Amino acid sequence: MEARELKANVRKESGKEQARRMRREGLIPAVLYGPGTDPVSLSINASDLKTALKGAEENVLIKLIIDDSGRLMEKNSLIRELQIEPLTNNFFHADFYALRMDQESTFDVPIHFEGQPVGIEKGGELQYLKREIKVSCLPSELPDCITVDISRLDVGDAVLIGDLSLSESIRCFDSKDIVLVTIAALHGVNKAEETEEASS
Repeated sequence: MEARELKANVRKESGKEQARRMRREGLIPAVLYGPGTDPVSLSINASDLKTALKGAEENVLIKLIIDDSGRLMEKNSLIRELQIEPLTNNFFHADFYALRMDQESTFDVPIHFEGQPVGIEKGGELQYLKREIKVSCLPSELPDCITVDISRLDVGDAVLIGDLSLSESIRCFDSKDIVLVTIAALHGVNKAEETEEASS
């Protein structure tokens, strides 16, 4: 995963009034924290953040270009929490978690399911049981998501975590026998199959 650059400024003042004034100016308050990093209060342009997150998945590697009174520093990070105002859908606050590019970290990676299972046409019910997995890897090896083709799934079939094709550099913490998605047989389907078998 390539890092997306985002400019930020060190925020010297704090408090609700300061935060309200920032938001009126198109900025949002943020904080950067993590192992070996003292918490830093930041201000970020809301429009720049929206651009950085465009088309992104759950995990977005952000390279913060931080301006501290003219002194620039770079910090690689992930957004740990992004608060959004429910009425306006505007960004409200962002938490950035500092990362070391040479050190493995733990991430939750979303699973994307593609295709229309053949079992659906036979009356089966598509059941999603898990939509993300927990992995450990270097930040540069972190995938945006993991795509799973479920078009060949028939009634009674399932995809397990052990069926996923993961890079050797990615270590999954979840058990391999955990079911991600399955095509369940409905009662009506079973009854139709029993009738067909009895008449043959």
